[in-house]
Amino acid sequence: MKGCGDNGNPQYFHATWIVVNMAENKQQLFKSLGFLSGVGISLVAATLIGLFMGYYLDRWLGTSPWLTLLFLGFGIAAGFRNIFILTRRELRRQGEEEHEERR
Repeated sequence: MKGCGDNGNPQYFHATWIVVNMAENKQQLFKSLGFLSGVGISLVAATLIGLFMGYYLDRWLGTSPWLTLLFLGFGIAAGFRNIFILTRRELRRQGEEEHEERR
């Protein structure tokens, strides 16, 4: 059986296909892990930035704890906004990849 792999062995062709498929799955896994870690870092960073800004403004203006709480809320809201934006971008990218694969 010519064209099936090494010396016409169909098992070689199947094994090669599995290796190629596993490589594509690993690439997709790393893309997903990168996306998820970016989402987590984005949420934590925005929250901490808001918290520290509020804390230092409270110390400077003597309004403790109100600005800390206010800016903490702003930071949390900004973090969830970042999650929304990153998720929408990732879903759009995946949709474009699926569209190109169908061609």
